[in-house]
Amino acid sequence: MEKNDTAIVTAQGLGTQGEGVAKCEDLTLFIPYLLKGERAQVKIVKVKGNTGYGKVLEILAPAEERVRPKCPVFSRCGGCQLQHLRYRDQLKFKQDLVRDTLKKIAGIEAEVSTCVRSEREYGYRNKLQMPVGGDGEKTAVGFYAERSHRIVETDDCPLHPAWIKALIVALKNFMEKCGLDGYDEEKRRGHVRHIVVRELKKGVIITLVTTVREIKGIDYFCHLLDGIFPEYSLYLNFNDKNTNVVFGSVFTLVRGKGIYEGNEGGIEYEAGPNTFVQVNDGVREKLYERAVSLVGEGDTVVDCYAGGGLLTAMFAQKCRFAYGIEVVPEAVACADALKMRNKLEDRMQNLCGRVEDRLREIPDLGRATVVLDPPRTGVARSVLKEIKTRGVEKIVMISCNPATLARDLGYLTGTLAETESGELVKTENGHTMYEIDAIEPFDMFPQTRHVETLVGLHRAG
Repeated sequence: MEKNDTAIVTAQGLGTQGEGVAKCEDLTLFIPYLLKGERAQVKIVKVKGNTGYGKVLEILAPAEERVRPKCPVFSRCGGCQLQHLRYRDQLKFKQDLVRDTLKKIAGIEAEVSTCVRSEREYGYRNKLQMPVGGDGEKTAVGFYAERSHRIVETDDCPLHPAWIKALIVALKNFMEKCGLDGYDEEKRRGHVRHIVVRELKKGVIITLVTTVREIKGIDYFCHLLDGIFPEYSLYLNFNDKNTNVVFGSVFTLVRGKGIYEGNEGGIEYEAGPNTFVQVNDGVREKLYERAVSLVGEGDTVVDCYAGGGLLTAMFAQKCRFAYGIEVVPEAVACADALKMRNKLEDRMQNLCGRVEDRLREIPDLGRATVVLDPPRTGVARSVLKEIKTRGVEKIVMISCNPATLARDLGYLTGTLAETESGELVKTENGHTMYEIDAIEPFDMFPQTRHVETLVGLHRAG
């Protein structure tokens, strides 16, 4: 089989990206939006060795679990991969994904709990981030296509609350009336780059990311927003740099309070335009509640990669003492304010710096419970080495990436060993320093391939 050939195939399973996997002559084909058991006519779009990538031309025999996607740009927008799959089967896919990834990468064979469902299959996202593009004549508002910065235009997104449709209309109306252009990344010109919205229980924070410090007609945009949101704040964020980073460093409050209060698990907090909050309120609550349940009232907790300190404060509220370690100074300042606001001065301390450096300062670390909630790249090897060297008794891990989770768990449990060159390889004779108590996936991101996973471990022996 070669590129541009067509073939009729039957998917034998789903890959890690939610795509169908099929055999065709000597090729293993990966075909987006094809479900297990489905028979389809496909076109080969790329061949590399014994691996090929296909595109569905026609579904000849659909699977029972196939459903009609709600989004008109599904399969063109890069945001969702599973809208065509029945929700209960999405949960099964994510449970299997975590289990199979642990086995494939780290040789870990362990029971994985049923994926904790989201009460909302759609409309669950509390954060909207849309690029705004243009060519000087037409404004494009939408989402990026998969693995690109090409904007797929849309006037709705079912993953977000109903207000998104009115907001897109208002933004286009405002830009047209005021002569504003969307940003052209190639030519590096245009006025508006992104619109970012964070919905909290007491209000909405809207940020317009622009290449100019002042926007003419901004009062007209506020007038349009008045008809959509009963309570909101509007910021302008200045970003004229040639970068993929959405926000610049300068935020200017145009309308509203700017900061809104929230409460999570009995902890009062404040959120601004750049505060990190998990995008699914209901699943975040379940995840944090379960994480806190894994530690005891007499424990000392060390929360690594702590961000703004919300989870650290929840641990401090229950346990004897909690440390939070975070490398971003602004986030540590937020965590300190959170500590004061909740009167946790005697039970919580926030440390600014790299996790591997600040861990060495924690007294009696071996008797502590260490919480690891890293970015998608996973836990730094130096952090894992420090944990093993100090003989930490209990570990709680939260991961948004099954592949890096598998790597880190393999190193901790001894199924992966480090070579002299620093590479991790599977081993059957590794020292079992940590044993797994529970592996629990949480569906933070319905309709997508992404999954959040909570793991509890204890020191062997």
